[in-house]
Amino acid sequence: MSAKIYITDCDHDNINEETAVFEQAGIPFELVQCKTADDLIAQLQDATAVCNQYAPFTEKVFAALPNLKMVVRYGVGVDNVDLEAASRHGVQVCNVPDYGTFEVADHALALMLELIRKVGKANAEVRAGIWDYARYIPVRRISTLTVGIVGVGRIGSAFAKRVHALGCKVIAYDINYDHAKHDAELGFVELCGSLDEVLSRADVISLHCGLNAENQKFMNKANFEKMKPGAFFINVSRGGLVNEEDLAQAVASGHLTAAGIDVTCTEPLVADSPLRKVENIIITPHMAWYAVEAASDLKTKCAEEAVRGALGQAPRCPVNQI
Repeated sequence: MSAKIYITDCDHDNINEETAVFEQAGIPFELVQCKTADDLIAQLQDATAVCNQYAPFTEKVFAALPNLKMVVRYGVGVDNVDLEAASRHGVQVCNVPDYGTFEVADHALALMLELIRKVGKANAEVRAGIWDYARYIPVRRISTLTVGIVGVGRIGSAFAKRVHALGCKVIAYDINYDHAKHDAELGFVELCGSLDEVLSRADVISLHCGLNAENQKFMNKANFEKMKPGAFFINVSRGGLVNEEDLAQAVASGHLTAAGIDVTCTEPLVADSPLRKVENIIITPHMAWYAVEAASDLKTKCAEEAVRGALGQAPRCPVNQI
């Protein structure tokens, strides 16, 4: 059977980049809009490789698609793909981990600056007729702050460089820290021996780690209580890392000064979320990854990886072992 690539589902405005890649490779392709496992089984019988956004790849799906060789996720996370089932059925799962590195790091920095300098709040009040800087006291001097980073991969490293450039002391915790890879470029980062140490010492905590079964909602009441009184909290990684009720309480109580988050456990954020009720929690709609250039890179790199899968070539960014 000749190779064929499917885009299983896509909510982008167009597939111009994907089309260009597939046509250059001379591989036929098709866009479908699958939502369920049954949709995937019904529409992908002749698929060799797929670009996937949200549709669920389960054991049932892999068992029913014997021709499938590769699943490439639009983005970093692979939460909707059963990796163990993929490996059992000889399907390579890949992601695109590097399309929005700078954008997410920039967004974390933007949230940090907003939490500390309170520009948005001041602008809104000035437009409402209030001219009084004292309403925003206290404002901290950024260069005096210690920033704690949980997870020092691509994005965490990029964020570390940005806050270091502002004069901040940078400390970090990462169970997978690669000294050989990072020490030369991150020599200014103090690597801590435990999460507790980072939480207790940092004025700002920023999450830059993936979500897995072991760390779900690890930022909970106990860990928020370990943070310095008056500290700031940022999450641009995964909503599932945080117990949202506990975060809301930590900010509402005044133990934390403020929080800035771009991701939530349920997206879009539900109407009755406790996060909506706390003034000092800034929420953006999972937009940290986005820039015009990043969106184009994501689509191009996802399509290029699918082509490698369709042609039986070595993948650039494998996630599972087969």
